[in-house]
Amino acid sequence: MTNFTEEDLDHYLQNQVLTPNLFLISVPMRGLTGYKEKRTRQWRYYTLSGSQLLSPVREPEKLHQWLELESFVNPVQEWHDECVAIEGDLVPSKVVSVFKEQVEVAIKTCGLTEKLNMQESLGSVVRVAVETSEVQIEVDLVPTVEILNCWPKKARWPRLLQRWPSKECTRCIKSFGYNLMASSNYHWLLSFSRAEQVLLAGIDEDGGCRKKSYRVVRQLKEDFWCPGSKPVITTHHLQNLLFWTCEKYPSTRDWCNLQKCVLRLVQKLYKCVSQRYLRHYFVCTYNLLKYTNTNDLDDMAKKIAEFLNNPSTYIP
Repeated sequence: MTNFTEEDLDHYLQNQVLTPNLFLISVPMRGLTGYKEKRTRQWRYYTLSGSQLLSPVREPEKLHQWLELESFVNPVQEWHDECVAIEGDLVPSKVVSVFKEQVEVAIKTCGLTEKLNMQESLGSVVRVAVETSEVQIEVDLVPTVEILNCWPKKARWPRLLQRWPSKECTRCIKSFGYNLMASSNYHWLLSFSRAEQVLLAGIDEDGGCRKKSYRVVRQLKEDFWCPGSKPVITTHHLQNLLFWTCEKYPSTRDWCNLQKCVLRLVQKLYKCVSQRYLRHYFVCTYNLLKYTNTNDLDDMAKKIAEFLNNPSTYIP
């Protein structure tokens, strides 16, 4: 299903750092090209084992979708196998199951059992613990379908009268397409990691301090507001927060004073955490905090409020 190349390695280096010791790596799957978004049938009447249901499987939410083999041009024969597909649908849980077996075999075959260990994990991810010379890190491996030169209908971006980023930058970002990640049982998760990386890379072309402000807030989050291996707010949340703030304040002069910019981001974060609502930047109808533990959010809001009452205690 997956062949690893040097190009894949370059791709891995661009994946998400969820916490200082937890990384998310999307593993691109081969043999699925020429994707074209189609109007899919409304309901599925099968279980994950392939047996028939009398009532339909629930529909995907705003950041999820079904994935049909007929959306691709001549997918390789392995994708039609019942171990990964049911009634023409690619089923994420089945793909992950096959992928997990391949990872286990690869670890043994390559003689890496002393450095890599498979971990128990919740959801449709394959978690591997990696022993380094200094510390143990954990890596979530997620099988991913790369959709190139295509933009999903659910992502209605850029928005009307949007002043940031520029039209040229927007066209470039959309040309990189998006990913579909096998992160739930039936539905594929839309991921815009390539678009986010391109947007971050050129975010300070005008000499502003957007990225530096983001890094300060990220460090505050890791040190004071939600430290540990399972933070309530991740770097992905903060990136979306940064993008929204850049869109609201598109002018170069809005990003000249680091201290003011950091406070602006923290105030925006406090509002989102307090209201338990943070819109996805590209699919703005989706709340990224919808399923987040509300008690954890409330605790974090109190800590951020303490910071805003006296920021000089934290930032000289």
